[in-house]
Amino acid sequence: MSLAVQIARNGGPEEMKLVDVDVGAPGPGEVRIRHHAIGLNFIDVYQRTGLYTLPMPLNLGMEGAGVVEAVGDGVQHLQVGDRVAYASNPPGSYSEVRVMPAIYVCQLPDSIDFETGAAMMLKGLTAQYLLRQAKPAEGLHAGDFVLFHAAAGGVGLIACQWAKALGLRLIATAGSAEKCQLALANGAEVAINYRTENFAERVKDITGGKGVKVVYDSVGKDTWDGSLQCLRAFGLMVSFGNASGPVPPFAPAILAAKSLYVTRQGLFTHLRSREACQAMANDLFAVVGSGQVKIHIAQRFALSEVQAAHRALEARQTTGSSILLP
Repeated sequence: MSLAVQIARNGGPEEMKLVDVDVGAPGPGEVRIRHHAIGLNFIDVYQRTGLYTLPMPLNLGMEGAGVVEAVGDGVQHLQVGDRVAYASNPPGSYSEVRVMPAIYVCQLPDSIDFETGAAMMLKGLTAQYLLRQAKPAEGLHAGDFVLFHAAAGGVGLIACQWAKALGLRLIATAGSAEKCQLALANGAEVAINYRTENFAERVKDITGGKGVKVVYDSVGKDTWDGSLQCLRAFGLMVSFGNASGPVPPFAPAILAAKSLYVTRQGLFTHLRSREACQAMANDLFAVVGSGQVKIHIAQRFALSEVQAAHRALEARQTTGSSILLP
């Protein structure tokens, strides 16, 4: 048996209950993992509220780190006792122990502790595909301007550092002066407080009227229109979240004036195979291991405090990464 956070219906944080679940042995292609730390992400909120619809009852959580307890038939890359980390479907990481597909589970280098592993996989792999794979038609090169919303969050702080390592000129937005300072301290060239400044006008000034090659936007509804204004000709709008609500329907003709590209990205499409998952993880492990990217864990909650953790996340009271400790 294992303790796990489960919901029986969609709703607020109060729907999350700590329950006993029967874990069992891993089947073919699966492993059983005992968690040492668990990642907290906005996708967990989307699944809890029903923005992303999943069958009930639902065990929440997409990210964790721990030790392999058992290995099912056919699993070649893992063995009992391995230190591992993952970001993966199906949900279920808010737990002491779980069984899951081995395809998405990666060996964690000895130089990276469990808390860092749990805090970085989903956010770090997201930053990886954004900066390394979701590129505009003209490509991304050192010296190019990009705009990154919610840059003081878990994905944002990793992206600020990684963009600087790549030579990109990242313009950050955040919702307070303190969060702007945090983005600057982590490699952003400029930070804009979108609560007190018009970010589209500021981006125009910063880029000499040219605009940015890419906008990375996990905020959604509140930043959509302004983000399109920030793009240069043939620029790319990368939507990868809906923190303020889903983007309303729009007419494609609004893209024509600057021949813009729009894409809605998701991590789990990029993690389409064992090889793709490992290659992305290796890229992440390399920049973290080299010290070019540091993982900021600003909030720690016990698994039993998961309701408080979600309330803090939804109220945008968190910075960097948050983890749950079983």
